[in-house]
Amino acid sequence: MSEAETSATSAAQVIVDYDIHKVLRALPHRYPLLLVDRVKSIHLGERIHALKAVSMNEEFFQGHFPGAPIMPGVLQIEALAQAAAILGIETLELSGTGKLVIFMGIENAKFRIPVTPGCLLDLEVEFLQKRSRVYKFKGRASVEGKTSCETEFTAMIADPPSA
Repeated sequence: MSEAETSATSAAQVIVDYDIHKVLRALPHRYPLLLVDRVKSIHLGERIHALKAVSMNEEFFQGHFPGAPIMPGVLQIEALAQAAAILGIETLELSGTGKLVIFMGIENAKFRIPVTPGCLLDLEVEFLQKRSRVYKFKGRASVEGKTSCETEFTAMIADPPSA
């Protein structure tokens, strides 16, 4: 395969211009728990780079902590999980099917710096393992290149619970 063909093949596997409307189609989450605002790039089957604009208007800042607002670490992990869900949904071509990506486990979570209102949180997630319905991911959240949170987590593809 020529270099031009390789570039064209690689380019076909990268998704860009993934705005909030596409995020809403891929994820079942809605405000106040939707924690991905935009996707910068998806390398199908490999990794995703997404963004969360952290605003003082977030409901969790009312109690965490009044006078010194910090985004809870568990919500940073949730934002990474939502980015991973988009990566999985797009890689497996499941958008619009109603399938859910459900957390199964979190490992090696570390929190490095506080995330405060006005920050742009970079969410980078990559596949570590892929099995038929169970996937392991490695995620890193950062602000201006400084890691705020890193973790590994497992999730599975599932049908929504019956009503």
